[in-house]
Amino acid sequence: MKVAIIHDWLTGMRGGEKCLEVFCELFQQAHVYTLFHIAGSVSSVIEQMPIHTTFIQRLSRGVERYRYLLPLFPTAAEQINLNGYDLILSSSHCVAKGIIPPPDALHICYCHTPMRYVWDQYSIYFPTERMGRPMRWIVPLVANYLRVWDVASSHRVDHFVANSAHVAGRIRKYYGREADVIYPPVDCDRFHLDDEKKESFYFMVTALAPYKRVDLAIEAFNRMGAPLVIIGSGQEEGILRRRAAGNITFLGWQPDNVVAEHYAKCRAFIFPGEEDFGITPVEAQAAGCPVVAFGRGGAMETVIPLDNPGQEPPTGVFFREPTADALIEAVRTFEAREDAFNARAIRQNALRFDRSRFKQQINQMIQSWWKQWQEGKGDAQKV
Repeated sequence: MKVAIIHDWLTGMRGGEKCLEVFCELFQQAHVYTLFHIAGSVSSVIEQMPIHTTFIQRLSRGVERYRYLLPLFPTAAEQINLNGYDLILSSSHCVAKGIIPPPDALHICYCHTPMRYVWDQYSIYFPTERMGRPMRWIVPLVANYLRVWDVASSHRVDHFVANSAHVAGRIRKYYGREADVIYPPVDCDRFHLDDEKKESFYFMVTALAPYKRVDLAIEAFNRMGAPLVIIGSGQEEGILRRRAAGNITFLGWQPDNVVAEHYAKCRAFIFPGEEDFGITPVEAQAAGCPVVAFGRGGAMETVIPLDNPGQEPPTGVFFREPTADALIEAVRTFEAREDAFNARAIRQNALRFDRSRFKQQINQMIQSWWKQWQEGKGDAQKV
């Protein structure tokens, strides 16, 4: 069986790349195809694979301007030559699922999300008030083209796997396709409990991108005056730093061990955005850390709120409106009932999403579909 693995781009180790790393472990002889790649930006497991890029690699001048090339991404994906491959495994949050597979190949897509830039988070990525007059005409036309292509290319996938029930619902809504759900991997062994060294600061680790709603957290903590530490970088960093008061500390990008230490020591983890799944709240829980999260999206599947109907040990507090007032109220609720949270029970909840579970489940599903595919081809040859 000759295997090709498709991933949108390789510029850092985030949630999608952690899934990709498992795929590379399962299929060590596979070739990886991606729009562009910053050498050394991902784990050694991925870097040691044969990695093939597209013309986007040359056009983006070191890939620092790749966002401006979004309209070209579908063409780049379709130009990837996959002739001769038997199994195609795409890891997609943008255009990876849109490759053109050979007619006799099985294409399985692990979908992190339908293209969020042009569907449910279009207004967040492209706010009209921040665009000049020409872009107000150009952006909607490009977005319309991308939506049409996104739906059409979804029919090139034989089986969808979603990273959460939330994403499975969006796949059904936008593509008219059903998807199995396998939660992405969280390396719980990286995190530890540290009850004796708890400190008073709240914590975030996040890309500084618009949909992460870091601006909401900054507004809330500016008003509360409580200490907030933010690890991460991204295109919104300059704007967010200028908005933040002195009680908010930006540490930029930090290595895994520093992130793990902050999870273990912080008072609670702040998660103000709507995520498809959201690995960081699970990482926080693996360190025994309560989560204050926006009550929509993947967090609803990973965080157990106070006063839950099943009377399970709580792991966090939800706020229901995307406003600073609602976040402040949730933080105050957490502080008033902080004794209700038990670090060991919180970690136990995170173990439901451990990396070993993902690896086993995704491998079993791929092998089952491959067997059915082979049996179907055999039956067709008999006709």
